Amino acid sequence: MLVRDAMSTVVLTIGPTHTLRQAAALMAARRVGAAVVHDPDAGGIGILTERDILNSVGLGQDPDTECAYAHTTTDVVFAAPAWTLEEAARTMAHGGFRHLIVLDRDEPAGIVSVRDIIRCWIPARSAPAPAVPA
Repeated sequence: MLVRDAMSTVVLTIGPTHTLRQAAALMAARRVGAAVVHDPDAGGIGILTERDILNSVGLGQDPDTECAYAHTTTDVVFAAPAWTLEEAARTMAHGGFRHLIVLDRDEPAGIVSVRDIIRCWIPARSAPAPAVPA
């Protein structure tokens, strides 16, 4: 199975000056764990995750004044739609992260998460257990 089969194509995109509270509210409303941060001035795409917001709040920072750019991961590893789910899972495990932005022709086409991969693997890999004779 491929990343294109598992990824969410509804991508939440925010700007670098969104506050963490605004980002969290948008993420909660869309029920997603990450947002793509598009910063045309910095010339790139980053990612802000629920963990980034949690870490900031845990440090006592104010989510009404902290901006996304201060907590955005900018050295992003991207996936391609034609990657296998095994490639995506291996990349996430190696990098220690749970989301990959999927690029198609240098544009965000989706996000694939560990949860997305599990949803695809469970039906494909779990056959009914054989009946045990009494």
